Amino acid sequence: MGKQYPAISADIQAFIEQQHIFFVGTAAADGRVNISPKGQDTLRVLDANRVAWLNLTGSGNETAAHLLEVNRITLMWCAFEGKPNILRLYGTATVYHPRDAEWAELLPLFPPLPGARQVIVVDVDLVQTSCGMAVPFFEYQAERNELNHSMDKRGPEQVAQYWHTRNTRSLDGKPTGIH
Repeated sequence: MGKQYPAISADIQAFIEQQHIFFVGTAAADGRVNISPKGQDTLRVLDANRVAWLNLTGSGNETAAHLLEVNRITLMWCAFEGKPNILRLYGTATVYHPRDAEWAELLPLFPPLPGARQVIVVDVDLVQTSCGMAVPFFEYQAERNELNHSMDKRGPEQVAQYWHTRNTRSLDGKPTGIH
């Protein structure tokens, strides 16, 4: 049922590009494991062994904190329509902030979204598919706009203040590197 590959094939890339949601899993050496859902037009396949996603401002910043301590990550997609499939990309990741030189190169890959706080580039060392036969069907309706409206309403200065008050430490008190 499950198959493993050393790289992202054209078929796997097409599957990724058709999905409306993916999940990010990270963990520090100790403390909580974090799994975050990601949506909007925030993921790009850069090549057969690298993907990037635009990490938007949220209530926490667990992924960034975990990656500073333990540089491993898993991205997962589930087919909620069509043929059953679960896809996982395993690898290591680098977090880029607006202050980093790479930010200017990576940010144009994505549509302008308010509250963009990091671009995370994943170096993929294992691609795995599995059956997904127990994943239910769901019908996609639309993207939610609440996050974008909230960030637009705040404006860049208030977003930066939000990062300072809400995004500098993880749930376990680990630094996130945002400032």
